[in-house]
Amino acid sequence: MDRVVVQPIAKDKFRVYKDFKCYGYTIHAGFVTNGANIPRLFWSLFPPNSPEYLSAVVLHDYMCANVSEYGYEMADKYFYDAMLKIGVPKWKAKLFYFCVKWYHKFKVLN
Repeated sequence: MDRVVVQPIAKDKFRVYKDFKCYGYTIHAGFVTNGANIPRLFWSLFPPNSPEYLSAVVLHDYMCANVSEYGYEMADKYFYDAMLKIGVPKWKAKLFYFCVKWYHKFKVLN
């Protein structure tokens, strides 16, 4: 999996700078993300735009932006798999996966 390259465009907004490929999908340059939606209280532990997991976050944001094509369940699963593939510790990948699944179950789907 490639690593994503982004450029800041506004406060908490980043644009994919060059095409980003992962799992056979291409996220084209120009796609805008806000990074991980982590409550500000936890930013010192889990910065929303950490290079450690930003590639997985951009993939997840892209799939969620195209939810009619991918669905939240698939987006969450690919997010978890991408985190492991780029070397995020398993405990952190599981924590993030649980959080996005919880968010989609209780906030988005209801």
